Amino acid sequence: MIQVSIIGSGNVAQHLIKAFTKTTEIELVQVFSRNKEAVSHLISKDKITSNYADLKAADLFIIAVSDDAIKSVSSKIPFKNKLVAHSSGSVAMNDLDDKNRKAGFYPLQTFSKSKEVDFKTIPICLEATNTEDLTILEIVAKSISDKVYNINSEQRKALHVAAVFANNFVNHLYLIGNEICNENNLPFDILKPLIQETANKIISLSPNEAQTGPAKRKDTQTINSHLNFLTNENQKEIYKILTKAIIENDKKL
Repeated sequence: MIQVSIIGSGNVAQHLIKAFTKTTEIELVQVFSRNKEAVSHLISKDKITSNYADLKAADLFIIAVSDDAIKSVSSKIPFKNKLVAHSSGSVAMNDLDDKNRKAGFYPLQTFSKSKEVDFKTIPICLEATNTEDLTILEIVAKSISDKVYNINSEQRKALHVAAVFANNFVNHLYLIGNEICNENNLPFDILKPLIQETANKIISLSPNEAQTGPAKRKDTQTINSHLNFLTNENQKEIYKILTKAIIENDKKL
């Protein structure tokens, strides 16, 4: 049985802890957390440490901390020639400390501590420097997910950028829609069936095929009406940029 330890206590770390404690194929040896209470509801306290010197040996250490802390954290692992992976989408594998074998273990999903996820549906993107380490990563990843991909650092960075557009920016647009509803005494719930159907369409249609709206129709009258309606300059600028992008994309088709 492969032994895994997790370093971190944030959103990604907590969901990984939950996933590994549900599988019998992997032994979750230990969790490192500066604040033990942050993860004490997920794993027994005797498996939590806040001291790097107390880390036990494991087959794989997964670093799930903020991107700017990965390099420093990897240097504090008190072992040599162990397999160490980070869970970041944007940090290069080579940023990890040289004393251990380097790898990437990137679950491509948006995580919130208060929202449960089905890890079996989450793509996990793997990277390693040799076949033996990649095999270990694959066994670990397949124990919690049905969607496992082998990619390199540049591909992982591309995925992360794509995910920011498809998730983070889209969520900000939900926020704008919510603001407009609130300003006009409308419940945001009215938009939720539309949001759900938009997401559902992408399962069976390409983004180009799924695109609708005034920009797609080149409906300048409606576009100008919307711009006249908006009083928030930031919202107006975003509307113009996205409208132009949709129209320009159609010119290429």
